[in-house]
Amino acid sequence: MKFTILTSLLGSAAAFAPQSTGRVSTAVNSDELNGWVPNESEFAWGLPGSIAPIEEFDPLGFAKDTPLQNMLQWREAEVQHGRVSMLAVLGMLVVEEPIEYHPLFEAYNKDIGPAIRHLDEVDAQSPFFLVGLALLIGSLEYNRALVGFASPEGSFSFQQLKEDHYPGDIGFDPLGLKPDDPVEFATIQTKELQNGRLAMLGAAGIMAQELVNGEEIFVNLGLATDSFDPSSVPIQF
Repeated sequence: MKFTILTSLLGSAAAFAPQSTGRVSTAVNSDELNGWVPNESEFAWGLPGSIAPIEEFDPLGFAKDTPLQNMLQWREAEVQHGRVSMLAVLGMLVVEEPIEYHPLFEAYNKDIGPAIRHLDEVDAQSPFFLVGLALLIGSLEYNRALVGFASPEGSFSFQQLKEDHYPGDIGFDPLGLKPDDPVEFATIQTKELQNGRLAMLGAAGIMAQELVNGEEIFVNLGLATDSFDPSSVPIQF
């Protein structure tokens, strides 16, 4: 748990560090890639995401001599997992003590326990909800595949991305936050990547801690009272 807190503090500090946003271009033919031009001589083909004080952090050498298509696939996966993790961390913190806001439960009148077991509680009360949830997630992933992944025709490799697809850019921007300027876009994507990486570590830390002792995360930190009664929910803890 202490490691998770330390990681969070380091991640917050990194948000204010000078950023290396990768090589970008304002050339017309690179507009579909948000101004990014692949450069084999640069770290990770010049993709954004490397910042001080630990620039080009790759202790296991995944980015070394990696083909462009593989690098793009890995970045696509990193961005999407980071986004899911940011939502997961926010969701887990909001539904537990002391906030206890949950759209599916009457959480205002009783503590419903650690977030890692909430889907089990939903399944016990309404198993068809999980079927609907799976269909929703599947439809979102299907749409992402149509936007970013190449059709399995001709010379095709597994999870091959379209040539004009920038990793993570699925066209979803309801608030219009995506910058038009390539340099600004590289900067904001670096921020998204750093927050996503921190969220992946944070989500893993929260789930591991709650699996260890079955207590909500703010209870573990001593910031909330443990009022959870396992006998009040329809599953066994």
